[in-house]
Amino acid sequence: MVKDIIKEKLLEVERQENISIFYACESGSRAWGFPSENSDYDVRFIYLHPRDWYLSIDEQREVIERPLTENIDLSGWEIRKALRLFRKSNPPLLEWLRSPVIYQQKFFAIEKLRNLIPAYYSPSSCLSHYFHMARGNFREYLRGDIVRVKKYFYVLRPLLGCKWIEADLGPVPMEFDMLLERLVLSVPLKQEIHALLERKKSGHELDLEPKIPVLNNFIEVELERLSNVEKLKSAAQVDTAELNKLFIEALDEVWK
Repeated sequence: MVKDIIKEKLLEVERQENISIFYACESGSRAWGFPSENSDYDVRFIYLHPRDWYLSIDEQREVIERPLTENIDLSGWEIRKALRLFRKSNPPLLEWLRSPVIYQQKFFAIEKLRNLIPAYYSPSSCLSHYFHMARGNFREYLRGDIVRVKKYFYVLRPLLGCKWIEADLGPVPMEFDMLLERLVLSVPLKQEIHALLERKKSGHELDLEPKIPVLNNFIEVELERLSNVEKLKSAAQVDTAELNKLFIEALDEVWK
């Protein structure tokens, strides 16, 4: 099974880098709920070095990446990098922590981090992230008469993420179906999205095709509306001491 291969690759990274990977999850279309047969496995992980690694005066690399092999893309963040991004309410990290596909979870650090999400979650930061993602992908892939139709999902998902935040529903979930069913009320629009989803799941390439007017109209209206929306009020943040404490506790637990 692919999950067994992924776990073996994670063990290999641990041995090669002398680290402990205490959390690994899926972050791409397989977590979003609409993979095609040949979709990559986008594996993201968080790791710890042994205690002495943190005592160096030199700046050290905080990211580990491996070339794409066997449709498996591996990339991870060192825990301090992850905690600094968490402090900023980083949307990709918030998604990782709530991924529906978990390949590995050891120790209690991740559960403690999840429990801190309400205190650090910033609607304004997340809204800005998803809006700029949607706008950038729309400009790059969907503005002509002939478009890369699979890229509709790379615009629709962040746009629906913005609507999720505006509805005060908390951090945006990874699962696209959850966003679609909760937020899309127009029957023609929902039908068009479902039709595209079925094509993608059944293995269609979804490459260059004429644009889909119903989708383009929705996207253009939402992008224009969101460009004029006032930033939502940021949530009050817990003192950094909470994250420092979590870091020290994780070191103690993993390397005791």
